[in-house]
Amino acid sequence: MRRRRGRPLNGWLIVDKPSGMTSTQVVGYARRVFDAQKVGHGGTLDPLATGLLPLAFGTATKTVPYVMDGTKVYRFTLRLGEARDSDDADGTPIGTSDVRPTDEQLRAVLPALTGNIMQVPPVFSALKVGGERAYDMARAGRPPELPPRPARVDRFELIDRPDADTAVFEVESGKGVYMRSLARDVALAAGTVGHITVLRRLRVGPFVEADAIMLDKLAPNDENAPASADLLCPVETALADIPALALTTDEAVLLRHGQKLGLFGLEGRIPPTDEQGTLRVMEGERVLGIGRLEDGWLKPVRIL
Repeated sequence: MRRRRGRPLNGWLIVDKPSGMTSTQVVGYARRVFDAQKVGHGGTLDPLATGLLPLAFGTATKTVPYVMDGTKVYRFTLRLGEARDSDDADGTPIGTSDVRPTDEQLRAVLPALTGNIMQVPPVFSALKVGGERAYDMARAGRPPELPPRPARVDRFELIDRPDADTAVFEVESGKGVYMRSLARDVALAAGTVGHITVLRRLRVGPFVEADAIMLDKLAPNDENAPASADLLCPVETALADIPALALTTDEAVLLRHGQKLGLFGLEGRIPPTDEQGTLRVMEGERVLGIGRLEDGWLKPVRIL
């Protein structure tokens, strides 16, 4: 078997993505700079967007779903009065309006776009329709009709109003919420049209801006040596915001070998969980992996 190229690195790198690059381009750059075997990302950002893009190296890719399911915080700038086909500044203008809502009118429409909502994704998105990417169909002049999808918005606030044409919002949301759709829908609900001109992601799961590193800090040194593995956060960092359950050594051995544990012996130790009953399973100070409460058992889901 041919040896896989690159170093077998494990951990997370939290990149502050610059505008103008795709998430895939950032992954490719990090793979080259670190000379890494395996790299993926924890949640796509649009090319226009900046901010947190967590990159998973090696075994950290096993924890990507838990990062993507985590809470995300965004800040975006809405340009009022002009609609674009992509719902952001990279698109082509498709309509205008002279209406400029007041701050009070904008705030009045936010409750209807908060909580569990149904959201129509942008036509320029990676969703597949009949085996084709929606953005490929849109670029070919065949924009698809995308049905509404469930989305969860926990917080939606107007935080600044620099001028009549511009409004700045901050959003805290769950998985799969499109900021471009929220911007479009705020404008429409307030009686006008609009699109995003600036979008920044401030948080992804347990990762915040203080964890992020600029891409130019990863540039090869004079010796052209790979970037240092010391820049990576431990794999288990991605699970830090999942409730923890401490196991005994014997319990950890059973779970590590794929066996489920009865909840009777765990009484008094089980913390409150999400609807799926997801737990970060601990063996002393070490993260053993992810377990799930199901049908009276603690079942192993992912062992690290």
